[in-house]
Amino acid sequence: MTVWAIEGLPEIAPGDDLAVLIGDAAGELQDGDILAVTSKIVSKAEGRIVQAADREDAITAETVRVVATRGGTRIVENAWGQIMAAAGVDASNTADGTVLLLPADPDASARSMCLALRERFGIRLGVVITDTFGRPWREGQTDVALGAAGVRVLDDLRGTRDAAGHELRVTQPAVGDEIAAAADLVKGKANGTPVAVVRGLGHLVTEEIDPDGAQPLVRKADADMFRVGSTEAWDEGYRAGLQAGQGP
Repeated sequence: MTVWAIEGLPEIAPGDDLAVLIGDAAGELQDGDILAVTSKIVSKAEGRIVQAADREDAITAETVRVVATRGGTRIVENAWGQIMAAAGVDASNTADGTVLLLPADPDASARSMCLALRERFGIRLGVVITDTFGRPWREGQTDVALGAAGVRVLDDLRGTRDAAGHELRVTQPAVGDEIAAAADLVKGKANGTPVAVVRGLGHLVTEEIDPDGAQPLVRKADADMFRVGSTEAWDEGYRAGLQAGQGP
């Protein structure tokens, strides 16, 4: 596997056609290549820009559920199930006085780019739209797949056997996130290289573009053992206890 950043992309502005700009800058691509595209430039092209003074209101508008709060930080769930700090509203790599919202539908954005680039180059290509996440119980941040098209984002190994002959029952490598993290090693937040090519993973690139995109990576509510933060869980339990003590 090889990964490299695409050089020569211009500063992205609302209304820009990312498929055209990326295609022009990428040079020759090969069948099975995967493009990892930083969500910031997708947001810019889609005009997802608001004034910084409206940041807290923007976070509220992007939130469907508050998971946890501490001080001025809110961990929230957005409309397509991603749980993150501040609903992904970010002031990095944007003009002074503005903040960027995440793409309105990262999977739809990935599909549009993937279809246009496949048509242009006449080969199978995958697109992964990435963003930087913190993770519970781990310090630091890493890039993950927010949206995807033409790429299998979970490699389901359940039912196969390991080297010792044991049946694998839960193993599903999150290859979409692994692609995003690998690409982040070469993309640059400070040097204007928001897109990377990942080559050598053609077995993960699909013939058809799966409409589910990156959604298989999002854990559903009924499987979430940590649905709320510890403080919020304590408060809910305390209120329930008070209500139970009051009787009918």
